[in-house]
Amino acid sequence: MTPKFIPLKDHDTPIKVLFTGYLCTVGIGYLFALIQILFTHGMADGKFGLSIDDIVYSYYGNRSGTVLENQLNGAMKANAPDKERFAMIEWVRNGADEDEYKETGIEKIVETRCVMCHNETASGIPNFKDFKTLKTYTKEDGGATFASLTRVSHIHLFGISFIFMFVGLIFSFAETPTTQYKCIAIGMPYAFLIADILSWWLTKIDPMFAWLVMFAGMGMAVSFVFMWATSILEMWFYRPVFINGLGSKYLQWRDSQEVSIPDRIWVVIKTLAGQIKPLVALTREMWLIHITPIINKVLKK
Repeated sequence: MTPKFIPLKDHDTPIKVLFTGYLCTVGIGYLFALIQILFTHGMADGKFGLSIDDIVYSYYGNRSGTVLENQLNGAMKANAPDKERFAMIEWVRNGADEDEYKETGIEKIVETRCVMCHNETASGIPNFKDFKTLKTYTKEDGGATFASLTRVSHIHLFGISFIFMFVGLIFSFAETPTTQYKCIAIGMPYAFLIADILSWWLTKIDPMFAWLVMFAGMGMAVSFVFMWATSILEMWFYRPVFINGLGSKYLQWRDSQEVSIPDRIWVVIKTLAGQIKPLVALTREMWLIHITPIINKVLKK
């Protein structure tokens, strides 16, 4: 059967260079994003490497201490010598008095170690030149604020969805995966992106949802790597990989007439999806009949 699209391996070289340039650029960007997470969220507990505690401290907060103290023992630990960090922590624990702020030399430490980044020209981070702003961070660490979650959520939803749109568009010209697998691979990052953003808010409310942040992030990464690698291999290494290499066994399995386990799973998924609409209609009907009258009575009282 003749495909309804031009496969990646058959595109003109300039188009391949264009696609490859974009994929390599966003691939490097994705790598740096992961490194940035390790140096920010990954240091929330004071130890390098992302863990469940890091996620809990970042979104729910470390309620055993103040924001400033936890940052000085976590992500900001390397930005000041131990002596200066301990002096700031002691000042915070003594009540963060404004007079002591100047008399004990904490103001000078802040100007030397913090203000280079935390100033009025920086975007998205607090201005520590203003004592009132600094004072707000000497209170209990409640994690990310709802205002910051709102700001970061809409930036991630817009930005990352555009990245996956173009990666998915390039991947859609691949010919080695079946249509089912392409649909799953293209749709996965959007589902995991929404789950990732939602998990931030849920973790802010209850730390038990921290595992969902980790799971959603891993799901996005797996789908990105799969689409990225498949696209690059088909454009430049089709013959050595899919004709003469290990990929040939995959193509034999793909073209086999036997019903595979993934195909059976796909049938089950489509069957379950077909049941969602009547289930939603039934749920709506039950809600209107049984739940809505109870809510109306409560509101009237």
